Amino acid sequence: MKPATNRQLILKIAALAILISLSVFLFIYYDLYIFFTDKNKIIDFINTSPYDEVVFILFQIVQVVAAPIPGELTGFIGGFIYGPFLGAVYSTIGLTLGSWLAFALAHFFGMPLLEKIVKPGVIEKFDHFMEHQGVVVSFFLFLIPGFPKDYLCYIMGVSRMPVLMFLIISAAGRLLGTIMLSITGSSARDGHYILLSLFVAAGIIIFFAAYRYQDKLLAFLKDKSKKTDHKKTGNNDLKTDT
Repeated sequence: MKPATNRQLILKIAALAILISLSVFLFIYYDLYIFFTDKNKIIDFINTSPYDEVVFILFQIVQVVAAPIPGELTGFIGGFIYGPFLGAVYSTIGLTLGSWLAFALAHFFGMPLLEKIVKPGVIEKFDHFMEHQGVVVSFFLFLIPGFPKDYLCYIMGVSRMPVLMFLIISAAGRLLGTIMLSITGSSARDGHYILLSLFVAAGIIIFFAAYRYQDKLLAFLKDKSKKTDHKKTGNNDLKTDT
């Protein structure tokens, strides 16, 4: 390994250690995890801010980057405060920016950061997609409820996927779930309890179905991805022979 490469690696590891230490300190010192899981505290904080839309978007960015923070809560709050349309719009902006930031951090720091952020079992489950991401397969990973979408941003950050393609896939894949959460939050605020019950029931059914068959879905997507890679390899061989 060249001296310049060694220095770059040392600087990256040092910056990563400082970033993680600072994040842990802030979360512990200010009890931020408790704050981020308290719906009423978040709503009051956003409503009392003169730049409430910006604050809400920042909340969405933080909940993606700090993956353990529940994104369902912030999505619900967006609909509760801003209604189904604006709630979905502001959430999508925040989620897209947060996804880009997580992707960029993982792309810059590489596996050392990924191993700190994402559990080994999750990395092992999605390791295939770090090397073989078809556009359609990656889109389905973001589309299916119950999959760890915030972790996927970090996992795909160490892949060869172009950032623009990643942003399009992550934004489009998250959109349906974002709209559902915004409608649920808006229904809770307006007292539309029948509509709220329907969306909550649908969400629970979809979530548990996805959770129950998550391994089978992953196996299916891996199989489709391998077949696509095989076809591409076969076509390239034919072109080379020609």
